[in-house]
Amino acid sequence: MNKNPIAYSKSYTMKNFLLAITLIVPLVVFSQDAAELHKNGRAYMQNGDHANAIIVLNRALALQPENMEIAKDLALNYYYSKEYTKAISVLRPLIDKETADDHCYQIAGDSYLALDQKKEAEKIYRKGIRKVSNNGALYNELGQLLWSQGDYSAIKQWEKGIESDPAYPGNYYNAARYYYLTTDRVWSLIYGEIFLNMDPQNASAPEVKNFLFEGYKKLFADANLEKHNTEKNNFVGAFLATMNKQSSVANSGITPETLTMIRTRFILDWSASHAGKFPFRLFDLQKQLIQDGLFEAYNQWIFGAAQNLATYQTWVNNHPKEYNELIRFRQNRVFRIPAGQYYH
Repeated sequence: MNKNPIAYSKSYTMKNFLLAITLIVPLVVFSQDAAELHKNGRAYMQNGDHANAIIVLNRALALQPENMEIAKDLALNYYYSKEYTKAISVLRPLIDKETADDHCYQIAGDSYLALDQKKEAEKIYRKGIRKVSNNGALYNELGQLLWSQGDYSAIKQWEKGIESDPAYPGNYYNAARYYYLTTDRVWSLIYGEIFLNMDPQNASAPEVKNFLFEGYKKLFADANLEKHNTEKNNFVGAFLATMNKQSSVANSGITPETLTMIRTRFILDWSASHAGKFPFRLFDLQKQLIQDGLFEAYNQWIFGAAQNLATYQTWVNNHPKEYNELIRFRQNRVFRIPAGQYYH
């Protein structure tokens, strides 16, 4: 019999500690192995090697089958590899879990859509929106799905996306295109220009510049702009009333030069009369460009390129200082619409 209970207790504790170490250490290595595999899989993915990414990430997921980040990366690589069924099979068991996030729903929904299973895709998008109601990408995807089926309620999704996640550019683009095709005279201009400033290098930028230029022609086609406030929106009413004051400039037609004059006068008037009630980052940007002497270059960048690309290039060649200063101005800023500036 051990006559020293303290020594016995210490001995027992040490044995259990050593046993715990033998059990824990493999688990730590196990976890580190999965993390290292995940890291390597992401490196392959970033280099566009989706086949090797799938090999490595499958092994990482086998080690940690509940790891949502690994599962999403694996599913995304399957998606990029056009193995949509496999992408769904990875995410489907995890999509109802608390850890499922917006990316999970987006990848799954996009995979169903790629398989032309539109009803399933819609279910996934709507389920994701219910869980993550401030995600612009999900509203954008759902809107595009509805639009592809001729369902004009798509605009409601894009508007909700703009309101709930104003930093996501895709909804501005789709909403601008939608309004350009309608009798609306304001929101295609507002949303289109926001999109251009958020994502100026997007492949759709030339298209947006074109319908902005044509949109201003539509706006000034009538001598009285204010009659276009059919929805009785206070922001739209203020916008049209302020633009209407510049209507006489349009007597010379709508060109990059007349638009520079119209929009300069508009911003100065808006700043004095409406900026307090309707603070708006887009108009703040335009005011800053005016103060910095870059507003002509900015308008040429939008409307000159839309009117005639060769003529715009001539303008750039003749105004290298203004052009380069505008480039530097835009490079040093990230344009975003803050929350609380939704007026539709």
